Amino acid sequence: MEKLNCQGCGVQIQTSKPKELGYTPSSALTKETVLCQRCFRLKHYNEIQAVSVTDDEFLEMVSEIRDTDSLVVHIIDIFDVNGSLVKSLPRITRDNPILLVGNKMDLLPKSTNNRKLMQWLRSQAKDAGMNVSDVYLISSVKGHGLDELKQAIERYRDNQDVYIVGTTNVGKSTLINRLIKDSSGVKDVITTSYFPGTTLGFIEIPLDNDTALIDTPGIVNKQQIAHYISDKDLKVITPNKEIKPRIYQINSKQSLFFGGLGRLDFVKGDKQSFVCYFSNQLPIHRTKLDNADKLYAEHKGELLSPPSQETLELLPELRESTFRINNEKADIVFPGLGWVSVSGDITVTAHSPKGVAVSIRKAII
Repeated sequence: MEKLNCQGCGVQIQTSKPKELGYTPSSALTKETVLCQRCFRLKHYNEIQAVSVTDDEFLEMVSEIRDTDSLVVHIIDIFDVNGSLVKSLPRITRDNPILLVGNKMDLLPKSTNNRKLMQWLRSQAKDAGMNVSDVYLISSVKGHGLDELKQAIERYRDNQDVYIVGTTNVGKSTLINRLIKDSSGVKDVITTSYFPGTTLGFIEIPLDNDTALIDTPGIVNKQQIAHYISDKDLKVITPNKEIKPRIYQINSKQSLFFGGLGRLDFVKGDKQSFVCYFSNQLPIHRTKLDNADKLYAEHKGELLSPPSQETLELLPELRESTFRINNEKADIVFPGLGWVSVSGDITVTAHSPKGVAVSIRKAII
């Protein structure tokens, strides 16, 4: 195929990888105006489609942000903060302000302390070297918090362009589609005001005659468990309604399995409540610690499911991390899955796929 570029965003056209930048069906190549599928869906359906690039590709693409006066809106997944926080962002934004937006707040239990969660998100950003101007909690699906976010975007952008940045699977495209719908009010506004000329795979959605909301491709972060499981399993572990905490009274030398994708061993301490915050669809199994290795070896993909057989071909082996909790309430976080809230003077060992590192934080609930 001769080299073609999308006349909407300028990216090189390809016909073999639907989830990657520049994809268009082969049948579209004969049209007078060749658009990638992402631009086509925006132009004709006012709809942004998610596509992905690697972290290195993203850094190369967005290096131009540092030379602009603009606002950067960084969308993260509240259920996978470590995996969705783009730690390279300060290198490319220079002095441009950053709004940190935690998505999927509608899935958190109503007992969540939002103020504490926002403070924790700010501290996580600071630890990553990111100085954020403000933090917001939203639900791009339900629309919660969007009015406050839109007002903040207008206030902080100061009549400049707005770049929307995030990893894959954080709900970035859903948010942009919601903003388009809310701001246009009628179906064909984007069609009539859409303009080509954007470069490097960015898509510009006009905010007014001079500035635009700029969608950037989702960044693939291999620390996200989503990249090691099948689409079917991803639906099981991704909450689609408010999480209902599941409480287990656990003695030392017992283990909890979260499907077969994670495990938490109670190594030492007095009997405790382990409060589990995972997708309501994800099965949790309790067993004796002495029996845990055998149970996993014999029943992963069956009793301990997900993973499905398809996922087992992708999933790295489980690696362990040990944590000592000293009489404080803490969350043991399994990135992309959920977390377990524990307290007291105890020692626990967490097992998670290699490369998807479990972490500990002060309890947010």
